[in-house]
Parts: sequence; structure tokens; C-alpha cells
Amino acid sequence: MPNIEIVKLILSKLGKDETLIEYVQDRLGHDRRYAIDSSKIQNELGWSPQFDFENAIGNTIDWYLENKNWWERIISGDYRNYYQTQYGNR
Repeated sequence: MPNIEIVKLILSKLGKDETLIEYVQDRLGHDRRYAIDSSKIQNELGWSPQFDFENAIGNTIDWYLENKNWWERIISGDYRNYYQTQYGNR
């Protein structure tokens, strides 16, 4: 599944419009290059996904929506202050 399809799936799950997608000018053709493809690990190691991707990404999104108190502290920068206080003088 190409990255762009994953982005569209996430936006759809969040009820957001695809106009939020911003393409970077100097990397226009690179999206397909970074597509997720697990065929090699499946063929060479016999691995197979335990979960259907669309359901699993939906569950992941739901978890993040239900646990904002966890990730909001991360993006606020509070963790940097903690690490600076604990380890800054080493």
C-alpha cells in the first residue's frame, strides 16, 4: 500500500479532508518509492500479518484519540524538560 493511500485512510478515519495533504516540491515522485511492501518478509521468512491493516490502523487511531493525555505531554516538550533536569549535567 503506497504511503499516500495510508495518509488518505487516516484522514478518512479522522473525518478530515484530503486537502490537508501537503506535497513537498523536491520529492514529488518519491511517494511510491517508500511504499510499504511486506512481500519479501512473507516469501523469505513465512511471516504474515496478524491483523488486517485497515482495522489495525483504525484501532491505532482510536487509541491515540482516547489517550491524548499521553501524547500531548510528548508534543508539549515537557519530556525534554524532564530529561534536561535528570540528565543535563552529565
